[in-house]
Amino acid sequence: MSVTFNQIKNKLETTIQNQETKKMNFQEVANNKTVILFDGVCNLCNSAINFVIDKDTNNNFYFASLQSEFGQALLAHFGRNTADFDSMIVYENGKIKTKSTAALRIAAGLSGGWKFFSVFKIVPTFLRNAVYNLIAKNRYSWFGKKNECRIPTPELKAKFIEQLPVKPI
Repeated sequence: MSVTFNQIKNKLETTIQNQETKKMNFQEVANNKTVILFDGVCNLCNSAINFVIDKDTNNNFYFASLQSEFGQALLAHFGRNTADFDSMIVYENGKIKTKSTAALRIAAGLSGGWKFFSVFKIVPTFLRNAVYNLIAKNRYSWFGKKNECRIPTPELKAKFIEQLPVKPI
């Protein structure tokens, strides 16, 4: 059984409407966690997240789609466009890393030889991001989009952040 993107979107919209009078704090959720935010409908992005899940044997990472309540709150907090999902984002220690810097941070946290890729930090950011931007710009046409998500096991679901805690105003 799979869940469609529209079902998730409708649930999210309902949740947001029900919480209009409450203050949401994404920092509470992400305290002491490294969270990878990704485009939830992008095939390339979902494949990358599946790869990270498989290689993250030390459980270094948590995950959230940029379209989720958590992702939207984080984007808004950092003054980023909440409708533009052109970059994978890593949120860690109250800061964000984007584009190629985020990808290299992720590689550094994976088990095995993937840490080696962090050596590419010596390449100037503008060059790394030029390659990243080319792939990001063409990811839907090259890899496609999906409206369905894989349904995770309960253990894996615990690593995904969807909603925020709420506090009365």
